Amino acid sequence: MYAILDIETTGGKYNEEGITEIAVYRFDGHKIVDQFSSLVNPERRIQPFVVNLTGINNDMLRNAPKFYEVAKRIIEITEGCIVVAHNAQFDNRILTTEFDRLGYAFEKETLCTVELAQKLIPGMSSYSLGKLTRQLGIPISDRHRAQGDAMATVELFKLLLNKDLEKEIITKHIRTDPKRHLEPKLLDMIASAPTHAGVYYMHREDGEIIYIGKSKNIKKRLTQHFTSDNRKSKRIQLEIHAVSFELTGNDLIAQLKESEEIKKKKPIYNRALRKSIFHYQLAMFTDDNGYLNLRIEKADNRKSAITTFTNYQQARSSLYRITEEHGLCQKLTGLYKSNSSCFLYEIKECNGACITEESPEEYNERVKNYLEKYSYENKNMLIIDRGREVDERSVILIENGQYKGFGFFDLNYQITNLEVLRSIISPMTDNRDTQHIIHNYLRKNKVLKIVPLPKEKAI
Repeated sequence: MYAILDIETTGGKYNEEGITEIAVYRFDGHKIVDQFSSLVNPERRIQPFVVNLTGINNDMLRNAPKFYEVAKRIIEITEGCIVVAHNAQFDNRILTTEFDRLGYAFEKETLCTVELAQKLIPGMSSYSLGKLTRQLGIPISDRHRAQGDAMATVELFKLLLNKDLEKEIITKHIRTDPKRHLEPKLLDMIASAPTHAGVYYMHREDGEIIYIGKSKNIKKRLTQHFTSDNRKSKRIQLEIHAVSFELTGNDLIAQLKESEEIKKKKPIYNRALRKSIFHYQLAMFTDDNGYLNLRIEKADNRKSAITTFTNYQQARSSLYRITEEHGLCQKLTGLYKSNSSCFLYEIKECNGACITEESPEEYNERVKNYLEKYSYENKNMLIIDRGREVDERSVILIENGQYKGFGFFDLNYQITNLEVLRSIISPMTDNRDTQHIIHNYLRKNKVLKIVPLPKEKAI
């Protein structure tokens, strides 16, 4: 299965481009079986030369969905597919960067129709999509728009499949198919693995744990481990003797348990995750005019942080959403450098805190609303979510802003009765990594409910 796509962007500095339009056609090698296309609000200005090239301008995108609103659909339509694009390296980089900003690893095999055409149809005067399709008699409409270019790429790919007499394209597809032949012991481990969220442990023959991982679907993740060709995966495939696992009911507890277990057991193939997983943080200060300012800065244990992020792109994307959702000023959140008004003020979406038109009291109230909603500093609360069984629930305890541990329960009285609650909580270590995991998860996911605890009821 192939996901044939085209992306239009804002232009600008490398890795700072934003997507303005995307079109994806799911192609089974014979026909299109699904399709998706949409304009996308890039939350940044489009370069003038791009407007002239594509005809897409800022006004057209003002009410378009943000990338995070279409991300799920993109994941669905590309599931199990090799990504095909004309200059695939560019399109894949843009998509990977956007998903990185959301904290999601978008990892796909790619095929580039430029490279395939150069090999299968040598001697053409140009391999740009417009000129190549014209020379091959392939119709193309809406040039430099995602849907038109993606459809032209579909027709070009069909032609390339026909010209691929050595079946190199199909061979690549089969080579990346996770169902290719595996050693019997690996197949047995996959067969016995659950399809639910949890933490898994890979053991040598003597029982030593060599790798710890977590997944929303353990069976699927083991399949990825055992079909991967990278160096670490190959070494694990040779050394592994057995896999054990613990179900967690949801991804949040899986992440917390994985982090704790890796720090305690230090498996040989988990070197990267022994280190801190966050690199940037969101901080706050009051400026000379009395306004609360938010700023992204490098993570520093010596400084207080509102929340933390894995990378700068994720931090910036999150701050754009925070600014929009709470009606904040781009200048006061550090997203728009200016000595006067911010960009949102120019389009009448900022109340003027950037030029002191709005009072600090009114503006700061919205900043405090954000802090109240997303920060759990000094809070006492329970995070309730799905459990390991249908009738079971999980509970995470936060006391005075510190992560105390998690447990599972079947009846509400188990979390309303302090003695019982104390008995079901498995104590865990609070550190910057666990704070990052919880902040990051609550920022991007819904849990069943959050129950505030009065201080006198805290454990």
